[in-house]
Amino acid sequence: MPLAMSRPWKHPKTGIYWLRKRVPDELITLVGKREELRTLGTKDPAQAKVRHAAALAEIEAKWANLRSGQKSLTEREAHHLAAPFYDRWLQRHLENPSQQTDWRVDLGSKIFQPSQAPANYDFLYVHSTEMVVDRDELRVREMERWCLEWADSCASNTGLRLVGDDNRLLARAIGAAVQRASVVLQQLAQGVTMALPIAAISSSIVAPSPSREPYAFGDLVDGWAKERRPVAKTLYEWSRVVKQLVAFLKHDNARALLGDDLVRWKEAMLNEGLRPKTIQDAKLAPVRAILQWGVVNKKISSNVADGISLDTRSKQSEKKRSFTDEEAKIVLTAAMASSDPVKRWVPWIGAYSGARVSEICQLRREDVVEIDGIWCMKIMPEAGSVKTAGSERIIPVHPALEKSGFLKFALQKKAGPIFPELPPDKFGRRGGNGTKVIGRFVRQLGITDPRISPSHSWRHRMKTLGRRYGLAKDILEAMTGHGSKSVADAYGEFPVEALYRELCKVPQLNVGVAK
Repeated sequence: MPLAMSRPWKHPKTGIYWLRKRVPDELITLVGKREELRTLGTKDPAQAKVRHAAALAEIEAKWANLRSGQKSLTEREAHHLAAPFYDRWLQRHLENPSQQTDWRVDLGSKIFQPSQAPANYDFLYVHSTEMVVDRDELRVREMERWCLEWADSCASNTGLRLVGDDNRLLARAIGAAVQRASVVLQQLAQGVTMALPIAAISSSIVAPSPSREPYAFGDLVDGWAKERRPVAKTLYEWSRVVKQLVAFLKHDNARALLGDDLVRWKEAMLNEGLRPKTIQDAKLAPVRAILQWGVVNKKISSNVADGISLDTRSKQSEKKRSFTDEEAKIVLTAAMASSDPVKRWVPWIGAYSGARVSEICQLRREDVVEIDGIWCMKIMPEAGSVKTAGSERIIPVHPALEKSGFLKFALQKKAGPIFPELPPDKFGRRGGNGTKVIGRFVRQLGITDPRISPSHSWRHRMKTLGRRYGLAKDILEAMTGHGSKSVADAYGEFPVEALYRELCKVPQLNVGVAK
């Protein structure tokens, strides 16, 4: 059913207003998604209306360009499209103009001109007996490449479908704009006072007001942490990500951060070999969330991370998979022979519950309880942090787990962790060290396929078995802690007998029973 998109949409959890606009059917293929979704960065309904109107006009203009098909640019149109790049470059370096060294003003007039270097040597020429690099010529080509990439981005953002050499025409106009801005910065660096005719910056280009004081990224993180009160591990990891960004930027002013900076950071991480999903979830997402806190609390003007993402779809050869029956038998048989309680029981509990290793490793004696005549394990935040609200749950003890002696092992423990020999990490969690123990244990058994996660593949296996043996989907998700997928799923409770009934559909593997 089409969504009503005529006014700002208020997020039910954060209270921040968003623009939501359904992409017309005929443009879905060109746009690459079914809905335009972007934050308006405010909780003020009046301000949200203004920003919504501006963003909506931008989207409608982009769609109009897409509908018009391929377009041939005039020079005047190219320079009009390139104008924001003058503003962007000027604002980016306005505070410290002498630090602008990426764009060589002395070479700016040479871009997109016929090369003077010998073509046969690819910017190398012979001098006496040495091969000499024409570094200026290489730099010119690099500046041209930047302009061509910026032109691609500009055309994509505005929905233009350029023909022939029009992309090069636009790139040349962008180069001229950056050259003009660089000349101005060069003069400012020498102390020349001049008026700065900075045009209105497009909504996709965010720059700090030069009159505002710098605001350190560390202060932004501290403010976010005080209000949101994240768990220690999240605070540590997110703080580290922000420090990595600061090191890349070579400055610590959150108000000077630009969307282009984050795009360059993303590209640098890809070049370093990081997986797209890691960049998206572990790098960009934390920065986006912290910046959004800064916007809401009036510390920065806008969240420049909005809309910056990348394709996180894994290749088939990279996707994690379940343990096969044979692999599961190898691990569980080896576990039965181990005298280490962690190696003995963590794989077995994972195999017959689908619980996360972190949840298993922090189980306490008081979390193993009998409910309505059925022995169960309670995944509770009192034992340690849980991933989501849906992670707090009850999982019946599978008959195979009971037959193997788990209840005897757990019930003889004193109150407290059932794996006390597993040392907590610096965040007080046993799961981190438990994951390392299980990882080494499984790999030593000859299971080296990188698509297998020694700990997490048990969760994949439980979902696979759920489909194979017809477990009720909502009950399977309740046991694995994947939460409700709809409002209807959240109605009512999950009786223990229903959980146990479905879990018992998963048969025991023939690996023997401990004596």
